[in-house]
Amino acid sequence: MSENHILASDRLGHLLVRLSLPAMIGMLVMGLYNVVDTIFVGRGVGTLAIAGIVIAFPIQIVVMAVSQMLGIGAASVVSRALGADRPDRAEAAFGCMLAAAAVYGIVHVAVGYAFLDPLLRAFGATPSILPHARTYMRILLLGTLFQTFAMSANNIIRAEGQARIAMVSMISGAAVNIVLDPILIFGLDLGLAGAAWATVLAKLVQAGYVTWYFTSGRSRLSLDPRRLRVAASILREILAVGSASFVRMISGSILAVVMNHTLGAHGGDTAIAAYGVINRFLMFTFTPLMGLAQGLQPVAGFNWGARRYDKTRRAVRLASLAATVFASAAGLLLVLLPRPAIAIFTRDPALLELGARALRIMVLALPAVGFQFIGATAFQALGRARPALLLSMSRQVFFLIPLVLALPLAWGLDGAWIAFPLADLLAGALTLLLLRPLMRELHRRAAAPDPVDALQPLA
Repeated sequence: MSENHILASDRLGHLLVRLSLPAMIGMLVMGLYNVVDTIFVGRGVGTLAIAGIVIAFPIQIVVMAVSQMLGIGAASVVSRALGADRPDRAEAAFGCMLAAAAVYGIVHVAVGYAFLDPLLRAFGATPSILPHARTYMRILLLGTLFQTFAMSANNIIRAEGQARIAMVSMISGAAVNIVLDPILIFGLDLGLAGAAWATVLAKLVQAGYVTWYFTSGRSRLSLDPRRLRVAASILREILAVGSASFVRMISGSILAVVMNHTLGAHGGDTAIAAYGVINRFLMFTFTPLMGLAQGLQPVAGFNWGARRYDKTRRAVRLASLAATVFASAAGLLLVLLPRPAIAIFTRDPALLELGARALRIMVLALPAVGFQFIGATAFQALGRARPALLLSMSRQVFFLIPLVLALPLAWGLDGAWIAFPLADLLAGALTLLLLRPLMRELHRRAAAPDPVDALQPLA
């Protein structure tokens, strides 16, 4: 089976494009929905409503972080199992992931409703922002189970090489959200609650599409209830490999909390809203990089499982080059045109002025970000949990959060913005330091392959 699988193609450039382009398109559309959502809220409800979404965002990040941890961890197991002709192990990993995702979703909803106001205050909600954040999150929690299932399962679809199916899944949810936003916010005059309901319904549609795929016979895997059980050994591997994605995203939640408190102290509600707008825009900018990383993962994992080490090495090099070129072009554009980017979201003169200055500073070292994405993904694809975890923690936990806390003490609000390019440069240097030995190891194994178990991660 592995010799004839789509991921066995020798045309690596074509294969990366074939897998990455649908992921990029899907992620771009998802990023567009976040942008459009913020535009409708900003123009239809106001600056405080944007700030409410910003405060609520760390809770959403937690859901995404757990979903990605389970999905990417299981996808690594599935890719290597398919490369080694072990569909039984792929099925076991899929069932284990789904069971764990269901348990988490139920717990998250229960905790969210029980402690919503304390959580929002802890995440930086001021008295004027809290009512907006509460309105938004009470509704959004209803879509947690749909979101957890769809996000985690989408990674498995990519692991099978079905990038177009995964793209359609993401686009379907984003399209529903974009269409429903103006209808519910303006047409039915639901305001911020309308934006939340649009998101919940979009997650329901996406979950429905994913369910159709796995029950239609198009997948080698199935939603057989008998396989929905947690196998301790597989779950440990899923969590170990996926922990890098979890830490990357959960540190984003911690960063959001730190930024909200720092910006509130040094710039007030307008600074919090400005960061929310910039964060939405940067998420949209980063989506092609995440799409490229998602395209690399099944290629690298499958070829490692099949002991094609030279192809794994070449794929990582190609992806690194493409990510760096794109991030450099995006960074240059945003440095030159920050004000038009912020003007998409708001007409507020104070928000425009503050947001444009902040954006120009924050993207100065953007070229290093693309390389970081690829480096962490390469280690995850090969099952190397520790370096993947280290790289995922480096930018935000080791560098960015300490800098955000320290620099404003000397430079005020500008210090918070300056922390971003400094952290990007430091994390990029660490990625290079760890990735070079990996590339040398792959080169050595390609020249003299070791008789190792293909299902085991690279030592």
